[in-house]
Amino acid sequence: MWDQRYAHSDYVFGTAPAEFVRRQAGRLTPGMRVLSLAEGEGRNAVFLAEQGLEVTGVELSAPAREKAQRLAASRGVTITMLSQDLRGWDWPVAEYDALLACFIQFADPAFREDIFDGMRRAVAPGGVVMIHGFARRQPRYGTGGPSNVEQLYDLDLLREAFPRWKILHQADYDADLSEGEGHSGRAALIDFVMQRPS
Repeated sequence: MWDQRYAHSDYVFGTAPAEFVRRQAGRLTPGMRVLSLAEGEGRNAVFLAEQGLEVTGVELSAPAREKAQRLAASRGVTITMLSQDLRGWDWPVAEYDALLACFIQFADPAFREDIFDGMRRAVAPGGVVMIHGFARRQPRYGTGGPSNVEQLYDLDLLREAFPRWKILHQADYDADLSEGEGHSGRAALIDFVMQRPS
């Protein structure tokens, strides 16, 4: 499905980073190692690399990885793109200073818990996890994301998934998206940024 979606020349979600990523990037300092899950066509990874970060994107779709590398080359930065399915992945342990999960709501609740478990392991003590996605009321807008409410977020879900982590930022809000044809129009959004205990 994703190969087909990413196969044409246009960037489905545009080439600019998600506004959430732009706003939260100041929490990260040059030289940090960042893991970006389901990175897609590279818009967020490339932006973070432009900020001096060492970025690894995980993306199963070959057309998306190729477009991400083209975007990085056009911007004069380097990113690493891994061909990896998050299902069954042997996650790295405490290897990254920060982790980004931006619109990765393709997982049913059981798979999502596996992903959350991997996220908790992949970030080093004191590291930051940044999650951005659609809130549970998003289907009424019809402007992107899954129609299955069980795959969407609310703040309670995320707080429960990362107990004892320090919350740095949390928000549940509506905003207008203009991120290529994939995300366009009014949307219900969740931001959640937290720090792993040292």
